[in-house]
Amino acid sequence: METVSETRSFGGVQKTIRHASTETGTDMNVSVFLPPAADHGPVPVLYFLSGLTCTEENVTAKGGAQRYAAEAGIALVAPDTSPRGLELPGEHDDWDFGSGAGFYVNATESPFRDHYRMYAYVTEELPALLSQTQPIDVARASITGHSMGGHGALVIGLRNPERYASISAFAPIVSPTRCPWGDKALSRYLGEDRSTWSAYDASLLVEAAPHPHEILIDQGSADGFLEEQLKPEIFERACSASGQALNLRMQDGYDHSYFFIASFMGDHVAHAAKALAVRRLPQ
Repeated sequence: METVSETRSFGGVQKTIRHASTETGTDMNVSVFLPPAADHGPVPVLYFLSGLTCTEENVTAKGGAQRYAAEAGIALVAPDTSPRGLELPGEHDDWDFGSGAGFYVNATESPFRDHYRMYAYVTEELPALLSQTQPIDVARASITGHSMGGHGALVIGLRNPERYASISAFAPIVSPTRCPWGDKALSRYLGEDRSTWSAYDASLLVEAAPHPHEILIDQGSADGFLEEQLKPEIFERACSASGQALNLRMQDGYDHSYFFIASFMGDHVAHAAKALAVRRLPQ
């Protein structure tokens, strides 16, 4: 592992680290913010999963989360959205698939299955790396994300409720089995057997097994992807059917951008901090 950059921020440290990933077979960059409290011992962590075309840098520079995390005493960790440096067939042809669009799945189809393993990377390899190299208590974790990353946060949190004290999302893809982005990505990563897709559909997952903590979702009413790709009403209906506590906030006039994310980031950090304060997850 190497430190690519490091700077002071709100009394803490904002840095980017790079390491050789066994899950992706590539070097991976990770943004890490350590609050001042990390000087005195391991702190809990909020993972932020980014959306299509993004890297670890987008939320770091535009999300405005460091101030809130510093005040709450929580580390912020944002991984990249896909492997980099590969030249797989079709990997760079479209902005919404392949490079920058890993969809937080473990691909099973060639040529992606040996590298596009972002689900395993986020849930297994990344926490192990952090516990070994950073003053972070990975047993106390929450997860959030934006768009494709919101999909990732919902799926990962719902599939691993014992490991993530809370889940939140900004404008998430709530049902990739029922939108064009999801059809494109899941068919190429997982194959044409749609029965395998359900493990990565938050609306189907929440129907089967709700998370014990209320889920927070912010969605802009002026989001250009709202009706065709995001469809929060599907997740809302699924939560209602399963008894999942949900705080879905439609934010009037907001779009899909980081201006929207930064406007409500404080609430998402507070959502995580509240859950982490009352619940220590098992090792």
